[in-house]
Amino acid sequence: MTTILAGFAVGLSLIAAIGAQNAFVLRQGIRKSHVGKVAMTCILSDAILIMVGVGGFGALTEALPMFEPITRWGGALFLAVYGALSMKRAFFGTGGLEADGSGEMSAKAAVLTCLALTWLNPHVYLDTVVLLGAIAAQYGPERWLFGAGAVLASFVFFMVLGYGAAYLQPFFARPLSWRILDFAVAILMWTIALSLILP
Repeated sequence: MTTILAGFAVGLSLIAAIGAQNAFVLRQGIRKSHVGKVAMTCILSDAILIMVGVGGFGALTEALPMFEPITRWGGALFLAVYGALSMKRAFFGTGGLEADGSGEMSAKAAVLTCLALTWLNPHVYLDTVVLLGAIAAQYGPERWLFGAGAVLASFVFFMVLGYGAAYLQPFFARPLSWRILDFAVAILMWTIALSLILP
């Protein structure tokens, strides 16, 4: 149980950091749009990456030196484009939260966007595969319990973030609120992109 709790604590501390994936889940949660599918996409993706890290895949970055710069620049490019789209909505968006669900993206588009924000983000690999994998290795035979705790943290966090965001719905009924959120998301995406390519 102690090992599971340790995995839960470390996993939660890494997942809870504000990033592109979390911002997207928050947005979907506020709109009450495909929340379950988006949350489960994040949870399953994290579970795969965490288990790969626990299994010792963290050595990939040492075995393949080109892996790190490719994922870093590719992730930065994707985040820059996503930030530009958010900034466009911030300046030209006119809609508030629509109770009838009109104007929302399809379930397929939401899941694909979530997958891109997850798997094209180099920080995800550093946090789950490399860092969590390295910490889990210290637990020896119990490393799988540590990994299970980290997966549990992912499940709890994304469910709370996705479904808890719905309580903000009245605030986001106003178009200005969405524009402020999109502006903040754009700045966040660009900041993360710069952090990937700058020393």
